[in-house]
Amino acid sequence: MLTKFETKSARVKGLCFHSKRPWILASLHNGVIQLWDYRMCTLLDKFDEHDGPVRGICFHSQQPLFVSGGDDYKIKVWNYKQRRCIFTLLGHLDYIRTTVFHHEYPWILSASDDQTIRIWNWQSRNCICILTGHNHYVMCAQFHSSEDLVVSASLDQTVRVWDISGLRKKNVAPGPGGLEDHLKHPGHTDLFGTSDAVVKHVLEGHDRGVNWAAFHPTMPLIISGADDRQIKLWRMNDSKAWEVDTCRGHYNNVSCAIFHPRQELIVSNSEDKSIRVWDMSKRTCLHAFRREHDRFWILSAHPTLNLFAAGHDSGMVIFKLERERPAFAIQSNLLYYIKERYLRRLDLTSSKDVPVMQLRGGNKSPVYSMSYNPAENAVLLCTRTSNVENSTYDLYTIPKETDSQNPDAPEGKRSSGLTAIWVARNRFAVLDRTHSVVIRNLKNEVTKKVQTPNCDEIFYAGTSMLLLRDTDSVSLFDVQQKRSLASVKIAKVKYVIWSSDMSHVALLSKHVICICNRKLESLCSVHENTRIKSGAWDDSGVFIYTTSNHIKYAITNGDYGIIRTLDLPIYITRIKGNSVYCLDRECRPRVLDIDSTEFKFKLALINRKYDEVLHMVRNAKLVGQAIIAYLQKKGYPEVALHFVKDERTRFGLALECGNIEIAMEAARSLDDKGCWEKLGEAALLQGNHQVVEMAYQRTKSFDKLAFLYLITGNLDKLRKMMKIAEIRKDISGQYQNALYLGDVAERVKILKNCGQTSLAYLTAATHGLEEDAENLKSTFDLEKQQLPQVDPNAKLLQPPPPITHFESNWPLLTVSKGFFEGVIYARQGAKVLAAAEDPEGAGDEGWGADTELVLDEEGGFEEEVGDDEIGGTSKEEGGGWDVGDDDLELPPDLDAGPSATSGDEGYFVPPTKGVPQTQIWTINSQLPVDHFAAGSFETAFRLLHDQVGVVSFSAYRLLALTVFARSRTSFAGIPEMPSLFGHPHRNWKEASVKGGLPAVGLKISDLVQRLQTSYQLTTSGKFSEACDRFRTTLLSVPLLVVDTKQEIAEAQQLLAICREYVLGLTMEQTRKEMPKDTLEEQKRTCEMAAYFTHCNLQPIHQVLTLRTALNLFFKLKNFKTAASFARRLLELGPKPDVAQQTRKILQACDKNPSDAHQLLYDEHNPFSVCGQTFKPIYRGKPEEKCPLCQASYLPQFKGTVCKVCTVAEIGKDAIGLRISTLQFR
Repeated sequence: MLTKFETKSARVKGLCFHSKRPWILASLHNGVIQLWDYRMCTLLDKFDEHDGPVRGICFHSQQPLFVSGGDDYKIKVWNYKQRRCIFTLLGHLDYIRTTVFHHEYPWILSASDDQTIRIWNWQSRNCICILTGHNHYVMCAQFHSSEDLVVSASLDQTVRVWDISGLRKKNVAPGPGGLEDHLKHPGHTDLFGTSDAVVKHVLEGHDRGVNWAAFHPTMPLIISGADDRQIKLWRMNDSKAWEVDTCRGHYNNVSCAIFHPRQELIVSNSEDKSIRVWDMSKRTCLHAFRREHDRFWILSAHPTLNLFAAGHDSGMVIFKLERERPAFAIQSNLLYYIKERYLRRLDLTSSKDVPVMQLRGGNKSPVYSMSYNPAENAVLLCTRTSNVENSTYDLYTIPKETDSQNPDAPEGKRSSGLTAIWVARNRFAVLDRTHSVVIRNLKNEVTKKVQTPNCDEIFYAGTSMLLLRDTDSVSLFDVQQKRSLASVKIAKVKYVIWSSDMSHVALLSKHVICICNRKLESLCSVHENTRIKSGAWDDSGVFIYTTSNHIKYAITNGDYGIIRTLDLPIYITRIKGNSVYCLDRECRPRVLDIDSTEFKFKLALINRKYDEVLHMVRNAKLVGQAIIAYLQKKGYPEVALHFVKDERTRFGLALECGNIEIAMEAARSLDDKGCWEKLGEAALLQGNHQVVEMAYQRTKSFDKLAFLYLITGNLDKLRKMMKIAEIRKDISGQYQNALYLGDVAERVKILKNCGQTSLAYLTAATHGLEEDAENLKSTFDLEKQQLPQVDPNAKLLQPPPPITHFESNWPLLTVSKGFFEGVIYARQGAKVLAAAEDPEGAGDEGWGADTELVLDEEGGFEEEVGDDEIGGTSKEEGGGWDVGDDDLELPPDLDAGPSATSGDEGYFVPPTKGVPQTQIWTINSQLPVDHFAAGSFETAFRLLHDQVGVVSFSAYRLLALTVFARSRTSFAGIPEMPSLFGHPHRNWKEASVKGGLPAVGLKISDLVQRLQTSYQLTTSGKFSEACDRFRTTLLSVPLLVVDTKQEIAEAQQLLAICREYVLGLTMEQTRKEMPKDTLEEQKRTCEMAAYFTHCNLQPIHQVLTLRTALNLFFKLKNFKTAASFARRLLELGPKPDVAQQTRKILQACDKNPSDAHQLLYDEHNPFSVCGQTFKPIYRGKPEEKCPLCQASYLPQFKGTVCKVCTVAEIGKDAIGLRISTLQFR
């Protein structure tokens, strides 16, 4: 049993498949009717008008109708297109058990607990016949598929067969006594005529109530299932009916039993929670499928497909009894496939299909898979049983000459094994039942056993190669070398399809396709909602595959799409041009035509074959939003412009590809303020200030327009703008324009007119307009108003005069326009240079032959090359372009340099905005210092967090800004313009444009020099300052960039030195600040002094720590430990006076070698000091470390910030220090 679809719902009491669409109706015990698409696994609709359970449900075979009958005594007829009940039939007096449509007449048959069966005409909407005779609930009633018969089952323990031929004659038959006569005399009774419906047979044999009865579709057989747990098979003829046999096996009431539509099988289900499949001829149970908790109530078979549905307590399940996928193998143009126990060969070129041999053995299980060996003309056929461990394979050698009418049945070699696949000319691999791989020869003898990783399936992967499937991955295994070469993560792969050159492979699971290269590196994956069925590679490297309802394509870059829809699933065997060769579920070879334009268009774009793209654009029917959206997404807006007619979309696309001319056309036709604003912005970026001016005029952006006239030096228009502002009474704008123009008198006038007399006076007086100043002064009332004082040092606000006046656009960088923009211009009839007529004479790309000026030996033009031949425009065609270059006097020794090759046509577009160097640095490097240099502080801190666990970033602020500042050079450019920045590279010798890395100003030698300064501060006792210096040096180590492993080791050593000093000096400062009043406090002071001696310091500083500890311990009368310090001190070779003093103390200690007080200090047990508590953590005890400085801490401090480096989180799981590209290889 192969489950195809399952639903979860209330108890399912009725089921019906649609005859043509992949739909099923399920009527539920809660009164709801569900309409499901079982292929897409989606609920399409719900119908909820019945009160109480709905038991009967049936689709009409032609009309968009279905009928339902429920416990509310109502029969409802629904139109699923209108999604409503169109009428209700009333008449039954109790629950309705089944409702079915007649396959031909407009009749509905219903069975009810009121002990009657009714036949209704759904067109006239009335009851035309009532069948009475049962004396208990009628559980089921069915029409015969071809005869005028009805079968019914009842709890009165009988099955009845009714003859309804009289009803047919009366209602639908033409002629006398038929429908016509009946309509003429509706009240007339036919005394000697036949009755509408009569009981033909009463089948008695069940001991309990009968739940179900059904006719065989073609044979005179009836099946019935009852509460006596038996399934009975009955045969009938015109005169009698009799019991043939009984199927026993269910151990509870049999709910439903039906005939298989195409095989000699019976399918039944029961309240014992099982579905059983019976052999009709032997009456034996072949299969039993059980559920844990759900009783089964109803079964339904699809009229044409190998599909069944069963309803149970918590939903329904749709299943197949056996796999329908044909076993086939393709070899060049020959397709070998299995059909009806024959191996057949189809020549795809001549369509000749012949059987080449007959398969031996009476194995009923279909062949699961096959593997063909062209060298030996041998074939391996694998057969799977319901218990996979019992699977077998057969090895056949195909006869060289065969009679197509009566093919041979050669002897095959059969062995047990799950899968068998050829791996060499005379060797094949077998996955046996223990899931180990063995290699066999043509005699089916084991030649060697191969130790493989754990796998549950094997697939072909070329000579001596296998693909091994695990639960969640597939690995490439070399049988000769006995090792895995590569692996890819994908769960439950079912099929593997290689391209013809074995360069690509498609791994197919139930809903996912993973496309990989030969090394099993994943190129892309595609997820489907429906089941993936099959696939094949086409010659261009596109993977064509089928799902339950579509033929689709997938390109190796990840693009995929639909080619066409399918009514029924097919299995692709080969793709050739626009033809798909496939097998259907009946193993019939078919050829389907597909339109490959879409994926070939995308492939041409991906491979940059722009001439193919253009050809398709012009000739193929490529339309729709999908293709436009695709082109935009992939960065080809100029191609999308070919398809678009909508002006707003054209405008957006034109802006995206920088085509100002098309954008301006679209903006004119739209005449929308928003569009003009966007156009102005885009044109300004390109320096096209004429378009900017038009855009600002259309949007009435007077301020922007005035500023544009200022920077282009157009003072005449600026004066007009001032007049316009005056007319508009825009005083602010008028004053601003006067300021731009340097018109002082105008400014004084404006200030005076708007009542700003003081400002007007100051402006006139400052700029030396004495007459105006006097006039204004006279207006002041000096008693009430104070005359403003003129600043003697005031600077005049006078704008610099424009050097040149730009009427034309600013100079643009001349960049070759793309292939497609050129075509757009050509199509618009722009007067441009045409491409060369002879394609052989031109280059593959670039300008082609048109750029080659033909010069004679003396440097002049050759006479025969006329203007027309070069491709110039004739005068008659408008003459707008003055491009004639005949009169240019060129020196013969000019070197024009290489021709532009970026575009195929000679048009100019502004350059697209490049990627800043700082962004390139962040892309190229994973080192934090490079991100700081680029100013990308967020990513830099994220890298520090991931690599060395930094969580507190404040300490890095100054260091980060320093790195950023030193990463750029700055130099003055044009006057009154901001400074220009340079970005020095450390890899400038080999770096390409996009391969640069920033120069780093901090070297390891600089840190070593800082370390020496810190040592001097330590020696002189400036602990606080030294501690800060050591910590800064420590924090600077992650901002290094080094090139060798030796330098990486030096940096690690530098970190360790800084850690030891910061820890020791911090501990010593804390010790000095501690009170020493009580004995406990003195003991703690001595302990910390002792710990300080175990910090790994330089000898000169180690001597000082030991002297401190020696003096403190001697004073505390801990002579034994003091003697130990004295010996360690003497080993370091101190100065003579210090050594002499130490020896005296040692002699004194040796006279009384004991400790007066017990301290928390064991010099013989190695320990590290906790950076928070300054207590020892002895070796073997749990400890947490700082990921940056590696300082040790007691476990309770995990998650807090380290006290030594002050930036990293203690105990954080981090990658580790990364300061070199070597660490990323």
